[in-house]
Amino acid sequence: MKLDIYLNYNGNCEQAFRFYERHLGGKITMMMTHGQQPNPASGPANRKDAILHARIDIGKTVLMGADIPGAEPMRSAYLTLTVDSDQEAERLYALLSDGGQIFMKMAETFFASRFAMLRDRFGTSWMLLHERGTTKRPRGKRASDA
Repeated sequence: MKLDIYLNYNGNCEQAFRFYERHLGGKITMMMTHGQQPNPASGPANRKDAILHARIDIGKTVLMGADIPGAEPMRSAYLTLTVDSDQEAERLYALLSDGGQIFMKMAETFFASRFAMLRDRFGTSWMLLHERGTTKRPRGKRASDA
């Protein structure tokens, strides 16, 4: 069994996925507009450029999405990015919070050296997390060797 995530966007799915591909190291594996479907005449004429279905791989997670009229920003759920360094957490925080809404500023907590909660400009809610003691070390190195 595998659990994937499907998000509805209010007309900005393509922009969001291209942004995530460029800045989160994702890889778009599928993106189709209503006008590109096998029978485009069956869809609304004013939605031919809207995304019917998109798919992007980010790390080991598949994120799918579409443009859905009237879709609202995510509420009560977050995509969580767990990163290997404070620097990467700070980079993603600056990137994803730009034009978005911050719910919890980037800070140190009892469980993480960096943690933040925000909604990006596309309406996707994110938690950013660098857990304590998870700094990436070169292969073969032990913490006692550092």
